Amino acid sequence: MLTGIEEVDWASLGHAYGPADDVPELLRGLASADPAEREAALDGMYGAVHHQGDVYDSTLACIPFLLELVADPGVRDRGCIVELLTSIGGIELDDEEEMTEHPCDDGDFIPAANYAMAAAAIAAGSDVFLGLVADPDPEVRLAAPCALASLHPEPSLVLTLLRERLTVERDTEVRLALVAAVGQIALRHASLRTETVDWLGWLARAAQDPGLRLAALAQQARCAPGEISDDVVPWVTALLEEIRTTSGSGAGGETLRGAAPTFIGQVRELLEEHAAGRPAPWTEELLRTLHAALDDRVDDRIALILAQLRSPDRWQRSDAIWLCGGLIRVWRGRYEEVVRLVGDQLHDPEPRLREAAASFLERLFELGAPAADALAARLAQSPPGPGEGSDIGLGDGPGIGLDGGPVGGPVGGIGAGPGTGLGTSPVGGPGAVGRSGRDGALIALARAGDVRAVPLLARALEEDEVRRELLYATDGLGPAAAGLAPLLRRRLARVGLDERLYDRAAPLLHALAAVRGAQALPEVLRILRGAPANRRDRVREAALRTLAAFGPAAREAVPDLRALLADGSAAVSTAAAGALWAVEEDPAEVLPVLERWLRPDLPGADRCAAARVLGGIGPSAVAAAPALRPALGSRDLWVRVRAAAALWRVTGETEEALPVLLAAWEEDRHARVDIAECLAEMGPAASEAQLVLLTELTRRRRHNAREGASGTYDIHLDEKLLTLCRAALARMERGAY
Repeated sequence: MLTGIEEVDWASLGHAYGPADDVPELLRGLASADPAEREAALDGMYGAVHHQGDVYDSTLACIPFLLELVADPGVRDRGCIVELLTSIGGIELDDEEEMTEHPCDDGDFIPAANYAMAAAAIAAGSDVFLGLVADPDPEVRLAAPCALASLHPEPSLVLTLLRERLTVERDTEVRLALVAAVGQIALRHASLRTETVDWLGWLARAAQDPGLRLAALAQQARCAPGEISDDVVPWVTALLEEIRTTSGSGAGGETLRGAAPTFIGQVRELLEEHAAGRPAPWTEELLRTLHAALDDRVDDRIALILAQLRSPDRWQRSDAIWLCGGLIRVWRGRYEEVVRLVGDQLHDPEPRLREAAASFLERLFELGAPAADALAARLAQSPPGPGEGSDIGLGDGPGIGLDGGPVGGPVGGIGAGPGTGLGTSPVGGPGAVGRSGRDGALIALARAGDVRAVPLLARALEEDEVRRELLYATDGLGPAAAGLAPLLRRRLARVGLDERLYDRAAPLLHALAAVRGAQALPEVLRILRGAPANRRDRVREAALRTLAAFGPAAREAVPDLRALLADGSAAVSTAAAGALWAVEEDPAEVLPVLERWLRPDLPGADRCAAARVLGGIGPSAVAAAPALRPALGSRDLWVRVRAAAALWRVTGETEEALPVLLAAWEEDRHARVDIAECLAEMGPAASEAQLVLLTELTRRRRHNAREGASGTYDIHLDEKLLTLCRAALARMERGAY
């Protein structure tokens, strides 16, 4: 075994962490009889030799030995090695990429040819995978179909083999893997697509196993999304019900383990925990595939999710939450009933389902209103206990959220499942909710603008630690939140003036600004005056924004504000000018300062900061219009947008500003919220923007949707854009009569 391994000059080769002289030990570890050694070796292969999908010269040198290990029936856990080979050889590059280099973490570059050579080397030895479809080890049989579909150079041969194997295979998950591999071949080889799609359609109707029919339907939809049947929702719903009634109730409960020593082990245990008690955990991935194929058929996807949320099977309801998380982040739609039904899950006895529901609702902001009653009821049932601890302190980021995205995993099948809520530890029985779940429910209620959140926020502010998102959620609560000011003031008074000041004070300052808590003026001034060198400008800017929100009630701060007008930081200087204007409303003192930061030779961020404050001052800043006009021609889009909006707000004239705003609308979709806000203010004067606004309202995809990524405020910002577009059109329509 591993013949010739010593003949390779491993020390002259490299991997993610330097010379590859440790690779022989890793390869031998993969063949060890000790499970812990095998896992550690596999972890090392992914961590160094195939780090984050990279292919080094040492990776190429490993391929013959990995193929030899796969071919030896005496080696245990060969399925993991098959998955490793599939990952190494499965990266497909286009013609341009093949001529370039790929950056890696340490700043070096990996020749793109490495990926092509890896694919060719594994393809040359891929006949070894043909015999694995009938291997006695089900884990090997599970990994083999994907390897064949991805790497074997004769797809017709593989397609025949996979279809024949399906007639004798009895393991459910392996059968599903065979069908998925057939779909993969159809996607990769257009000449086989029609034949394969027809076969998948036949299987979706002819198979006796409902799971197999669902798998075939999902792959058929994936390969031919334009041919998805109009009755797909009742069809899939019936299959899910049949799976539920034939699969049994599962074992239930959770398996508790000690800390796993490797990353791969941790991911495996998380996925095992996620699947614990589920009679058919594989339905989740099938539905994810189907939803991806349905794509912009939002109404069908919502109907399917609604059917799942009404299922007596809590795991189907759990899957629906994850699937809806991916849907609502990308597509606009009517989600009221979905949100209401997700809110109902807050009362389920299963802690993981409750936590998932709370986490989903946390990101909805105003769209979470239909679940407000359920959120309030859950919070009323679960008041904080005395001395209850917290896993998240003020100024620290939240735990890894349940946002519906996959847990990134290096092993082929690992990472295909939903997020697992690291940092969210359910506690108690059916009547309890964990601290993270309680905080998530409260954040969701506050972000929905429901005033029932106010007394609960007050209670949270009396605890030792407060999650920062709770403080930022005060924005939408309006005057009802004014009573929080004394509690916020006390907390701010206890914040130390040390290097962590910004992290701890900024959320409190934001909340005080939101509730107009001017009684905290002494505490805000303490922060402003005592900011340490570390992140001083950001501390001062946050404090100045709070003082501006206090308005004339912050008159005691005027000497400090005047002193900071001359600060060398544009962010601080302009924020001081904005606060001074809010207190005294005297343009004579602040306009020269703001005009100074509009000079064309200054960075775009400085000019944007000045323009934003001038726009806030409005017509009283009309004297600054000549200083704003040069910025309309800036190469920086955001400088143009800020300057155009400010010019409109100070002059009330659209002739110069409107063309700049409409051009920026098309150039950068992320500027549309700011532009729409300005167009709504312009009203009839911006009538030539009607078509732009109407077009935006007809789009189904959110303007800021990103593939594989999302931000906490993405949904909120897109909904704000829609609201502003409607408001602008309504004002234009009223002005036409």
